[in-house]
Amino acid sequence: MASLSYVLTVAVLAALVTGGACISKVPPGANITTKYDTKWLPAKATWYGKPTGAGPKDNGGACGIKDVNLAPYLGMTACGNVPIFKDGKGCGSCYEVKCKKPEPCSDKPITIFITDKNYEPIAPYHFDLSGKAFGLMALPGKDQALRSVGELELEFRRVRCKYPPGTKITFHVEKGSNPNYLAVLVKFVADDGDIVQVDIQDKQSPAWKPMTESWGAVWRWDGVQPLKGPISLRLTSESGKKLTATDVIPATWKADTVYQSKVQF
Repeated sequence: MASLSYVLTVAVLAALVTGGACISKVPPGANITTKYDTKWLPAKATWYGKPTGAGPKDNGGACGIKDVNLAPYLGMTACGNVPIFKDGKGCGSCYEVKCKKPEPCSDKPITIFITDKNYEPIAPYHFDLSGKAFGLMALPGKDQALRSVGELELEFRRVRCKYPPGTKITFHVEKGSNPNYLAVLVKFVADDGDIVQVDIQDKQSPAWKPMTESWGAVWRWDGVQPLKGPISLRLTSESGKKLTATDVIPATWKADTVYQSKVQF
């Protein structure tokens, strides 16, 4: 009996350790790039948050962008899995998504912004949409019926991000920033929508210095020599386009403050 008890204990422990083995884990697809074409790709769709909300309870997400329930995002947001979120370098990118079935689906595309991540391995490509965005894929009056499905198949394609006329790239100097540590959130980026490199220049040194991606859409600079404003930032989009926001952060800059540039891709 002792040996049988031992065998059963080992079996139970093994089942606990490998409990996920019964759940099929689908490897992620290839990274989605800035190859803009008309080809639709298959994906899985789920939704989270309030039924008509913007997703996260705090209206934020893994990109660090806040108030995604307000303009210009207006709750049309989603989490992306590994090849869409790209460890933060997919933050701000835009996609058209649509579903054909089940019956509540309208087969009409909507446009969403990537502002969060969901790495649950349920499909090569997975969009976890806000409740509002998920419902807008439905026929008129069928939004709640579609949300009740929970998970469905959809089609998607990368598109260029478009903002209302006059929208400029905006920088939020994060809490805790100081002359030796500057963390900046980049948002409202048109065209590619996402940024793959940020360089910094201050009045003390004319040389451009690379910043490091901290997390999501937040980039940071750490240095022994204190920064002296005003500060310029040079952005590189995923397709390699460069843009300079000259003196966008003033000499009298403060942490936890928003600075709007005069530039846009």
